[in-house]
Amino acid sequence: MVSERGLQVLRAIVEDYVETNEPVGSKSIVERHAFGVSAATIRNDMAQLEDEDLIAAPHTSSGRVPTDKGYRVFVDHLAQVRPLSAAQRSAITAFLADPADLDDLMVRTVRVLTRLTGQVALAQYPSFARAHVTHVELVALAANRLLIVLVTDAGGVSQRIVPLPVDLDEAEVVLLRASLTDLITGHSVRRGAERVETAGEAHLAPRLAAAQTALLRAVAEELAEFRQERLVMAGAATLARREHDFRGSIHPLLEAIEEQVTLLRLMNEMHVDEHGLAASIGTENAAFGLGEASIVASDYMTHGGTARVGVMGPTRMDYPSNLAAARAVARYLSRLLEEDETGR
Repeated sequence: MVSERGLQVLRAIVEDYVETNEPVGSKSIVERHAFGVSAATIRNDMAQLEDEDLIAAPHTSSGRVPTDKGYRVFVDHLAQVRPLSAAQRSAITAFLADPADLDDLMVRTVRVLTRLTGQVALAQYPSFARAHVTHVELVALAANRLLIVLVTDAGGVSQRIVPLPVDLDEAEVVLLRASLTDLITGHSVRRGAERVETAGEAHLAPRLAAAQTALLRAVAEELAEFRQERLVMAGAATLARREHDFRGSIHPLLEAIEEQVTLLRLMNEMHVDEHGLAASIGTENAAFGLGEASIVASDYMTHGGTARVGVMGPTRMDYPSNLAAARAVARYLSRLLEEDETGR
């Protein structure tokens, strides 16, 4: 078992290594931190940390650096999430104020998060599977082209232009709108999709059957989009600037950013603590092909439950500051979505 002082030495090594990117020795710990003991005593503590695989020597006769296991102990037991500065809080408020729509809000979210942390920022869209369709609109763009607009109570908006096999007059558009409204409005996205799948055409005039079929097909596809998980990201260029911080290639990270599916799975499987914070560090991500990276995240509240925002970067990251930034952005995002919901 590592002693209490040994754990504090681990904290010092993590903090100094993150700040300097240089292996940390006993002499520098004595000089930089007020332990009140000799360098020899600190070396004994470091030997114990090394025996526990919490630190390692990257080179012979060098100082020590944290291992992935050491970072995990630091995050779980030693890291104190730092409050953001007034300037950082103001930046979040200003950057996220008055978004045009949900897409705009999510893009702003990752942009401000990567600006605060200097890492790749990730944000899951709210899940709309349990949201309810509140409005259906059909807008005639031409006699045989309609714009379908679907709106949910969780802020989801879908727009789709649908070419039709027949020309429609205004009265027929109104009839189709009423039919669609009756079919899916007031139902959850999931239930609405089920009703669309089993909908018949017998209650409409035969000449409108083909038009309704085209509309139902488009509505089914849009409802399916609502149910899909989505991820928005910013700051991929930071990986190139920080490539020296990674022990190996950054190509698996770039591939994950491009494909998104891996990152969505990883973020979904991360375990949050009682504060809604989560971290997945280095080798813990090996099953996802991301053993070179760490991800920290925070839950935010949505109409349909929770989703996550976070950052991805090298294991040598400032975990307390990055967790604080993710938590602050998540809390503000929760407030905005709650205000949007109560203001409907």
